[in-house]
Amino acid sequence: MFMNTPSRQERPGGDNLVARLRSGDGSAFEMLVRTQTPALLRVARRFMHSEEDARDALQDAFISAFRSIGAFEESAQISTWLHRIVINACLMRLRTQRRHPEEDIEKYLPKFLEDGHQAEPSAPWCETAETVLQRTELCGLVRRCIEQLPDTYRVVLLLRDIEELPTEDVAQMLGVTPNAVKIRLHRGRQALRALLDPHMRDIA
Repeated sequence: MFMNTPSRQERPGGDNLVARLRSGDGSAFEMLVRTQTPALLRVARRFMHSEEDARDALQDAFISAFRSIGAFEESAQISTWLHRIVINACLMRLRTQRRHPEEDIEKYLPKFLEDGHQAEPSAPWCETAETVLQRTELCGLVRRCIEQLPDTYRVVLLLRDIEELPTEDVAQMLGVTPNAVKIRLHRGRQALRALLDPHMRDIA
């Protein structure tokens, strides 16, 4: 018994689906929302601080995609295009939510003595950071530590290390220079390691 699977044109990103979206076909848009929501909602949850905010950002993204479908380049994957729109929607919402001064990242960074040595030397981990990120039981810990970072550094770390976007793209999305992105990423990584260090000492 064979299962009925959608043709290439009917799959998300297929030529026929894009044509139907451009023509204003409501059922095509419903199909796009249904098939793409799980993956895109996971992206939104990484950036937003609550489930409600993540879902609101995703809704904003779908509205934006529907309005700008005419600008979609058919040589691209529609899932990749939507992924970028979701990130932009999250960044827009984070900007509007900043009603108070952002927390200083200094308290998360390692402390140094006058001679330049670290006040509390970091113990070597028995595993690399990459290995840690791959371990399911520690993913939640990493996410919680990332969530503690001020948004200025948290967002850059998410964009570069989790979403793996190029520095130039991140700079353009945030309206800053590539050098500013590199500085924020370096400090964000330092702070994340400091937050993870006590837990990794327990594991070692």
